[in-house]
Amino acid sequence: MTLARRAVALAALALAALARSGPAAAAPQGPFGQPEVAVSSKDRVYSADQTSNTVSVIDPARNALLGVIKLGDPVPGSLGAIYKGALLVHGLGYAPDGKTLAVVSVGSNGVTLIETATNAVKGTVYVGRAPHEAAFTPDGREVWVTVRGENYVSVIDPAALRETRRIPVANGPGMVAFRPDGKYAFVCSSFSPELAVVDVKTHEVVARQPQGSPFSPNVAVTPEGDEVWLTLKDSARVQIFSAEPPFAAKGTIDTGPITNHVNFATNASGRFAYVTVGGVNQLKAFRRGPKPELVATVPVGDLPHGLWPSGDGTRVYVAIENGSKVQAVDTLKNQVVGEVGIGQTAQALVYVPNAVPSGPGTDRLVPLGAAASTARLELAAPPGAELSQARASAAVNSLGLLDLVQIAASGLAPKAEYRVWLSDAPKPPFGELVPLATLRTQPDGAGVAQAVGPLKAVAQTAADAGKTASRRYLVVSTPGEPAKPVLLQVGEVSTR
Repeated sequence: MTLARRAVALAALALAALARSGPAAAAPQGPFGQPEVAVSSKDRVYSADQTSNTVSVIDPARNALLGVIKLGDPVPGSLGAIYKGALLVHGLGYAPDGKTLAVVSVGSNGVTLIETATNAVKGTVYVGRAPHEAAFTPDGREVWVTVRGENYVSVIDPAALRETRRIPVANGPGMVAFRPDGKYAFVCSSFSPELAVVDVKTHEVVARQPQGSPFSPNVAVTPEGDEVWLTLKDSARVQIFSAEPPFAAKGTIDTGPITNHVNFATNASGRFAYVTVGGVNQLKAFRRGPKPELVATVPVGDLPHGLWPSGDGTRVYVAIENGSKVQAVDTLKNQVVGEVGIGQTAQALVYVPNAVPSGPGTDRLVPLGAAASTARLELAAPPGAELSQARASAAVNSLGLLDLVQIAASGLAPKAEYRVWLSDAPKPPFGELVPLATLRTQPDGAGVAQAVGPLKAVAQTAADAGKTASRRYLVVSTPGEPAKPVLLQVGEVSTR
């Protein structure tokens, strides 16, 4: 080879290497560090709908709900002594080949495996008390389930549909995330301030690191396998660790009240971490690097919870817990570009590229039914209140004969107890007051409370109230002092 040709060849290699090093080149996406896959109708977005006990199935190419996988019945039918369906559908995970979805039901202690192409249930494996989340190992041979009501990770053989072992960890394991190379697993805790590192091959805990606060429900490993990010829901932060031994803590980021989930997206603009902050209804984007930088704050619906990037990182999908919908966010513009109505009280969400290689993929899906009936309310601090920044969103979900109301509040006193009431009037004097629930706040002054009953009266619009029974209102106060409210229902009711 002549010197001139060698120079041209070296230049071409240098340009190719430079192209590969750019943000858009290779662009591995979570959770397995796989190459990017363009958004198409072969992909699926799944949300775990805790109140309706369904899994909503979305076509991301059209941002359209295809239907739901019905795993159980809503309250009160799901509370019967001979009830056999799923209860509190909550967690999601999927196999690296995209062919199998794992659905965790907290109340019925089950992990249901579903074939993504046909929506057929392969079977359910029952584990210990109150499992929370499930994750497949990067080789797809095992499903690890954090049993949050106890102190271990349950390891399941997805082919044999049976539990094969238990890995002891600190009390209350919240979630497990694997390094993409499959060498280590990271288990955060929801009850103990400890992050456990497990050798995946030996199933042994090889390191324990102090977690910034006790309540971490969510953990994720970067697609490159260099960092571990976990949310500290009780202290409004995200904590970052190295994914390499000795797995040292690298710092924390202040995010906001009810910091729920974290995930990653790589696109033409760089590498980003996205965090759902439920207390302020925001999706926050951080540019990843030695010092993560907040680059965007995206307003989203009430109480954002689970999130996942598309296969090419150009979108992030967010489950809106108190809005019964999923929102699609363009990661290049950092703005909401789509919205889909789903089942009630969405928790985890995953995006599965190429879940349906051929055909419509709508087999066995059913309509939302009663789960389509939801209403949204807003609560704010009364004029002159000491906690002037206090606010809350409330969702009233129809259960058929009954309704479930969920209130997510922020800006209250830390580690405090409040009472939720049903009143005859939106301000003092309230008339008859009926106690609904107790709301306890975390150290960040945020908290969530639920109540079940005939509550449609709080979801009436002003026009409806004149046609039916008297309208009722939500009030939040300190215990025993309803005449001194900290939150009052305000504005018009929004219904779906």
